[in-house]
Amino acid sequence: MSPQPIIVWLRNDLRVDDNEALWLAARHAEGRVVPVYCIDPRQWADGPLGFAKMGVRRAQFIRESLASLHASLVRLGAGLVVRIGHPEVVLAQLVAQVDARAVYFHDEPTTEEQAVADAVTAAMRGVGATVQSVWGATLYHIDDLPYRELEMLPEVFTNFRKDVERQARIRPPRDAPETLCALSEGVTAGEVPPLTAFNESFQLPEADPRAVMVFQGGEAAAVARLDAYIWEHDALASYKETRNGLLEVNDSTKLSPWLSAGCISPRRVWQQVQSYEQRRVQNESTYWLIFELIWRDYFRFLGAAVGARLFRLGGIRGRTEVWRQDRGMFARWCSGETGVPFIDANMRELNATGFMSNRGRQNVASFLAKTLQIDWRWGAAYFESMLLDVDPTSNWGNWQYVSGVGSDPRDRVFNVISQAKRYDAEGAYVRRWCPELAELPSEHLHEPYLLQDRALQRHGIEPGVTWPRPVVDMKTAYPKRSSSPRGRGRGRSGRARGRSR
Repeated sequence: MSPQPIIVWLRNDLRVDDNEALWLAARHAEGRVVPVYCIDPRQWADGPLGFAKMGVRRAQFIRESLASLHASLVRLGAGLVVRIGHPEVVLAQLVAQVDARAVYFHDEPTTEEQAVADAVTAAMRGVGATVQSVWGATLYHIDDLPYRELEMLPEVFTNFRKDVERQARIRPPRDAPETLCALSEGVTAGEVPPLTAFNESFQLPEADPRAVMVFQGGEAAAVARLDAYIWEHDALASYKETRNGLLEVNDSTKLSPWLSAGCISPRRVWQQVQSYEQRRVQNESTYWLIFELIWRDYFRFLGAAVGARLFRLGGIRGRTEVWRQDRGMFARWCSGETGVPFIDANMRELNATGFMSNRGRQNVASFLAKTLQIDWRWGAAYFESMLLDVDPTSNWGNWQYVSGVGSDPRDRVFNVISQAKRYDAEGAYVRRWCPELAELPSEHLHEPYLLQDRALQRHGIEPGVTWPRPVVDMKTAYPKRSSSPRGRGRGRSGRARGRSR
């Protein structure tokens, strides 16, 4: 007698390779699995600040990833069921329809996702099915951490990194199941719904030709990108030196959108790095990519440890600072109209493409929270809405870190002018995204407000008309005591993401 099927509820794990929930379900049900993805309208609804909790470009990336996943599952003999609705309702209906005995899924560390998982668990009790949650989105498994309790996680990343490097191991990735059974009778895998299924207002804008890279969702695209970066272009050998670049596709790995959607696992990236070190070269750059993945791990474990404090104004440190809630100034930051070229260039890139470099993210976050002193949660929510690589723990953890309310007791201020001159010395990045300033000489490009109006007019710039005057007095914004930090080295493999939630 064939075993009852197991439903695999897919969340941010849109792959067949190294997918612990799929692997276990296939093993326990002898291949009789029903993979399901639920488009939960709560994830895509408009938030209190007036923009969607997650935006249209992220939705398109997920649609592409679902289509890729469906194709992979069909090749294995099954297919992907996509439903619109609350998972606790959809899954209960599907359990009854296929007489499933269990639902397997990956844990998520943050409060909203945990609440949905709790609702699913309760619903399964009502229909006589069990649930099995597994951990699978990090490089190090949660059960292998060298702490008796997650609450013992160090406050400082460096201590965490040293602990896991000395005392934990990385489990080898699991291969995809060799075969799966056809979907249960009466269950068909339909077409991936249109963007309006995520949010009825969604309409995909035209692609911007200035984008540093075209990000195609899906496991196949993730594997292709990893292969191109590491093996075809040999870019891993110089990653540490180039990772802060703003203009070139191989300045950094650009893997974060696929990692955040689970189109590729960090353990598979790690395995490829090990192979590269054996076959080509082992140096600081190859280590640094793993270093970045450990940063990503740290924020996920931190999110699981602190719960709702990840999203509170006082942060995980419970600070009682007073933050401004100036919607007009915030709107100028969002639209890239602050009058500070480096800030505006980065925000315009984000708005036009859904991507921003890690160097840019650190600067625009510091400018909003430290220079403008605006509620950092607004910035985190905006990132979550706009970024392709939405990951709540990385996004909100990074925002807390930069704003001085998160992990690590040091309180930094990025001097965005010094940063601009260092990382965009000739102004090529600013000229790409702020063409109004294209005729300015490089020595004035990052500080046009230091020139007299007549001088700006000679370069085709009308202050306050074709180029905004700064939202703050930049001559006094950065006293000498302010630092111009180099940042923490997080690369595109898993840094500031979006709640990047």
